[in-house]
Amino acid sequence: MKKLNFLISVLFLFMTLLSCNNKKLTEVVEVPLPTTEQSVSIMGSPDDVKANEGSFQLEKLPYAYNALAPNISATTLEMHYSKHYLTYTNNLNSAVLGTPLENLTIEEVLSKLDPNDAALRNNAGGFYNHSLYWKCMAPKAGGEPTNTLAEAITKDFGSFENFTTLFKGEATKQFGSGWAWLVVDRTGKLQVTSTSNQDNPLMSNALIPGTPILALDVWEHAYYLDYQYRRKNYIDAFFNVINWKKVEENYDAAIKK
Repeated sequence: MKKLNFLISVLFLFMTLLSCNNKKLTEVVEVPLPTTEQSVSIMGSPDDVKANEGSFQLEKLPYAYNALAPNISATTLEMHYSKHYLTYTNNLNSAVLGTPLENLTIEEVLSKLDPNDAALRNNAGGFYNHSLYWKCMAPKAGGEPTNTLAEAITKDFGSFENFTTLFKGEATKQFGSGWAWLVVDRTGKLQVTSTSNQDNPLMSNALIPGTPILALDVWEHAYYLDYQYRRKNYIDAFFNVINWKKVEENYDAAIKK
């Protein structure tokens, strides 16, 4: 009898455990979905990025990180501005500290630097080039230039379409890292050119010297997150955000020098 009661107790316990396990297997655990605020990545603000104390400070980004999307993503712009540009600026300040270049403008530094001084050449170029690049873009921009710049482009290139083809071609064929430029040369004529790495047309080693009025960064860090190896797509997208009003201001200032 005792054995029978024992077997009944064991069987009851087994059935209870089986019932509990089946319940656990069939229960639906409700996991709350993230709210809209949680699912959107919160980008930092360009205003929070500060260079170390020194002669040169960051050019303030005149728009939010996400303002140029989808042509340039917020992630790319934030990384480009707050990491690459900041590093060039800090390194430039270190390179000129205690030298006669410390109190000069960046344009004067570029014209006087020794091209054999790699640290100064790369970081002074990186600072200037990016400072101009940010200002050459704007949200809800693109289209075509107007007024004096439009007239000059037609005069020197034949048409805006000819200029666009030439500029995109120069940017596309640049081997490796570098920049594409629209410059006002020493005779006042517009020319399209390109430079390697962080060089620019203000340096003494420039093949086509001149005053840059439009800059396009074709280093991989400017586009790879958005376009991978398709540099041409990035170049096409750049024309959707060119701030032609600012480029015209740059042109007017250059021809008055």
